[in-house]
Amino acid sequence: MKMFRLRRKEAPWEVVDNKFVDPSPTYYGDDELDIDTVSQTDIKGTYVFDMKTRYSGIQDLQRALTFSRQQLLREAFERGYNVLLVESWQLTIFQKAKHRRIEVRYSGRPARVVGDASSNETQSPPFIGILYA
Repeated sequence: MKMFRLRRKEAPWEVVDNKFVDPSPTYYGDDELDIDTVSQTDIKGTYVFDMKTRYSGIQDLQRALTFSRQQLLREAFERGYNVLLVESWQLTIFQKAKHRRIEVRYSGRPARVVGDASSNETQSPPFIGILYA
């Protein structure tokens, strides 16, 4: 009688690359914001993208990072905020055989500003140029 079943061996996911940006302010002295409320805590999200089709490099990384930022901003909207004052992210690329996976951990400090904050929605993640390094 067998008590334990052995799993067939699966190849583990291997880390190919890892890039990150420490918490960075999104707005600087030139931008005048009328801040109504700032959250006392950051909001965080982890987003995983399995590359089923061809992996196209930097373009896929940019899309994954931008999508992750938009999702986090959407979550901020649901909580009553409309901007992210401070943002950070970590992007990790995994590989198993011929398959690639991108994991993005995005974090931000949400706030509510009075007036139009629509430019925040189209803003790109901070220091996205690091992807080219």
